[in-house]
Amino acid sequence: MKKHTLCCIGHVTLDKVVTPQSTVFMPGGTAYYCSYAIRHLDDVDYKLVTAVGDSELDVIDKMRDAGIDVTALPSKYSVYFENIYGENQDERTQRVLAKADPFTVHQLENIEADIFHLGSLLADDFSIDVIKHLAGKGLVAIDSQGYLREVRDTHVYPVDWADKREALKYVHFLKVNEHEMEVLTGYDNVTEAAHRLHEWGVKEVLLTFGSMGSVIFDGKTFYQIPAYEPDVVTDATGCGDTYTIGYLYQRAAGASIEEAGRFAAAMSTLKIEKSGPFLGNKENVLQCMKHAKEVLPLCFPHGEVRQAVVTI
Repeated sequence: MKKHTLCCIGHVTLDKVVTPQSTVFMPGGTAYYCSYAIRHLDDVDYKLVTAVGDSELDVIDKMRDAGIDVTALPSKYSVYFENIYGENQDERTQRVLAKADPFTVHQLENIEADIFHLGSLLADDFSIDVIKHLAGKGLVAIDSQGYLREVRDTHVYPVDWADKREALKYVHFLKVNEHEMEVLTGYDNVTEAAHRLHEWGVKEVLLTFGSMGSVIFDGKTFYQIPAYEPDVVTDATGCGDTYTIGYLYQRAAGASIEEAGRFAAAMSTLKIEKSGPFLGNKENVLQCMKHAKEVLPLCFPHGEVRQAVVTI
């Protein structure tokens, strides 16, 4: 049985993206954005496990044609998201017009990887049993956003992650944004929130703040990662997913936390400049890191992290 370096598990979605400039229909979801972002990066054995309805099977065919290793599980429907952005691309309004079937332990028994990235879009995509099962085979990475979404009559409402204390025992990498960290921990303070998540079991806490950069905490050190200023802001959909997969790619390759964070931030900058997924390569990312203006998060509205690297 083949063991992959990185495996992303999540639903490929149908997305309706509305911005002040246009309305576009496109595939999306963590699984989609991560898979395209990583396909032109060097020396990584990557696997995607997804579940889609019949209406999106052509999207899977195109992903395979692009060189992405995909296992597509059957589902009655695909996830259908509507994302509406205003002038500020850091803010978004969502609706869910259809849901896909959740993933099960049985479906994933024969999938092996060093790192499993669970691209949760909705709270019931992955049960605790699935997280435990995968943690017994490799490191688990989770973006918290899906666990904090409850769908009622197509509208998405923010909720807390009911089983977070149990689930986070098995999570090595957790990505949260400023709002999500407060919902999960009750703290609007960066350092207190990061400490709490680490106490609950997370080994590497990734706190992202959009155009303000990011902070990564490993239990001892806070790494402040700059944002790289884009030439133009076109479409923020998928930026968080691009950041996460860039970080996991670098960590799997042996990069330090700070190196991985900077690489991930540059990937996100290149992605936001265009609609759709990141389609560049490693050299594009390195050039962005070298030439783009850095926006270093020296101070957050509710946090006391100040230095570029703070060891406690």
